[in-house]
Amino acid sequence: MAKTSDLDRQMYHDKVKIYVSMTKALLESEKKLLVEAKKNTPQAPLQKLTLADEMLNLSSYYMAISGISQSVIKNKNEEALNDARKSLYKAVIYLEEVVSNMIDAPFSDYEEKLVPIESFDPNQRYNLICKMGLAIDMLEQAYGDNSKWRWTFVEIEGRFAAVAKNIIDLKNVYTNMSMESPYYDSSVYHLRLIKKLLSQAADRYREKYELSTSQTLDFKTGINFLSALRRLHIVLAESDESQEIKKKLAIWSQKLETDLKKQEEAKKRK
Repeated sequence: MAKTSDLDRQMYHDKVKIYVSMTKALLESEKKLLVEAKKNTPQAPLQKLTLADEMLNLSSYYMAISGISQSVIKNKNEEALNDARKSLYKAVIYLEEVVSNMIDAPFSDYEEKLVPIESFDPNQRYNLICKMGLAIDMLEQAYGDNSKWRWTFVEIEGRFAAVAKNIIDLKNVYTNMSMESPYYDSSVYHLRLIKKLLSQAADRYREKYELSTSQTLDFKTGINFLSALRRLHIVLAESDESQEIKKKLAIWSQKLETDLKKQEEAKKRK
């Protein structure tokens, strides 16, 4: 590995200076917003959405710092990447606190949580979800294929899929999907994205179960995401898609039952 010169180090520090300054400013802003949000005023849920958005900005600044490190001194800045990951987690958590982290649940179970954010329109909701998805993808790429955090992203992506689903107002979705609605495009694309994310989360949790942990909880979580996808198809009256997911659920559930029996038999033989 080539030795980093003093000139390279100075160039690196000069280039990251602005991003370091912006991260400090956002962290100060987060503290102030948290103080306000903890007062539990009617504005608190909207303040949490602002916090989620700012944490995504913070994550992007940390990734920029690591990118400059990679470009100038040919090394990833692991500390910056880890700070980016923590910021992403905070963004997801703030969103969960607003719309809930429920995976497979009827809309009526969390519908009331969306009332305080009615002024945050479908276009804004879709844009926030797209921004979060992009940040997750960028961070995963920044870490690389052989990262020790590979399986951690299964959880991040799963929690992201849940909030992406829970932030959409299913009660008004048909109205918003009318061709005359100003929210037509964002509603159509948001629903399309949710379906993709739920399916992906299910597959990723099963992959984690089979290739990494062998923990049945991971497989059960995958099944839960699959069930959430089927519930959404039913709500949208997409019967063919619902039947396809029903078949897949049956296969997965049978696979889990078989694996559990094998595990029990293995324990008895010990």
